[in-house]
Amino acid sequence: MKQLKVGIIGLGEVAQIIHLPILEMLNKKFKIAALCDISVNVLAVIGEIYRVPEANRYTDYRSLVRQSDLDAVFVLNSSEFHKDCTSAALREGKHVFVEKPMCMTKQDAEAIIQEKNERGLQVMVGYMRRFAPAYRLALEEVSKLEKINYVHVRDIIGGGKLFVDHNSDIYRPNDIPVHMSGERSAKNDAQLLEALGSDASTEACNLYGMLHGFYCHDLSAMREMFGMPKSVISCVVRGDFCHIMFDYGSFIVNYEVGTDRQRRFDAYIEVFGPEKTIKVQYDTNNIRQLPTILHIKDTVGESFSERTIRPTYKDAYVAEIEHWYDVITQGLNPITTAEDFLQDLELFQMIIPQLETVRQ
Repeated sequence: MKQLKVGIIGLGEVAQIIHLPILEMLNKKFKIAALCDISVNVLAVIGEIYRVPEANRYTDYRSLVRQSDLDAVFVLNSSEFHKDCTSAALREGKHVFVEKPMCMTKQDAEAIIQEKNERGLQVMVGYMRRFAPAYRLALEEVSKLEKINYVHVRDIIGGGKLFVDHNSDIYRPNDIPVHMSGERSAKNDAQLLEALGSDASTEACNLYGMLHGFYCHDLSAMREMFGMPKSVISCVVRGDFCHIMFDYGSFIVNYEVGTDRQRRFDAYIEVFGPEKTIKVQYDTNNIRQLPTILHIKDTVGESFSERTIRPTYKDAYVAEIEHWYDVITQGLNPITTAEDFLQDLELFQMIIPQLETVRQ
């Protein structure tokens, strides 16, 4: 079995909770060979934990991607920098796993696609919900329905900190260079301007940011299950909650999403057929190894049955990273490609014009 040497850009919460422990667990497949973070303190702590030599610890992503023995790079830092880091890694001949969102604009997505195609490399986007075994099984069940009558997608959750602080000891930076915060804000503003234009409302900019945040998990899974909608019927935002209705021609998808301060996670995709209901129930992604569950309700003749299916206790993140290994070593195409993410951006551009702006 080939062991892939990987570099990690961004050592924040998601890297510490998810990716680094999984890569360590899958040590026959992966070796953590380089680390990068703008926090010198976090870099030192994580470097010691994962036994990465000081020479292979970097504060500049451009130095990491030039490390010659790396097979692939994980881009896990702030989303404003995903495009820059992904492109730099591709130019150095490295495959790239990039956490969602891959980038913020259609132009950047097309540039990444061109770069990876020209170099014969792979880019995979981190949409772990689509790798949950229960979700993969749900895709098969939905494909067997004679028709779809209605779909309900729900993601009403407490903020991630409510779960993280109960279960993880995170090393948080206290030494971020002041100029980096300004650079991040400036890049975000520039990317919003490129994506939405100079006349975009504050509400539209805020929604676009949320679409790239946790909303895109639901929308990406929706697209794989049903394809692209014909149109967006409506989009209403009130505070931290949003309701969007999608038209699929023969059925509609009702999407409700929001965050509050309750310590609970209520997220699912529920598909209503004439005689069968298929529901994929998710738990928080801030705690590993909580299984995604498939619920099926079925009417056959006089009989009504309910089934709860837990295909495996393997969590979606492990399945995702194992798939990434197969992509590199077996030449497979990723399930969540750069081209697939481009469709997310196209969907976001369908949603924004339908946003109902609240007038005071």
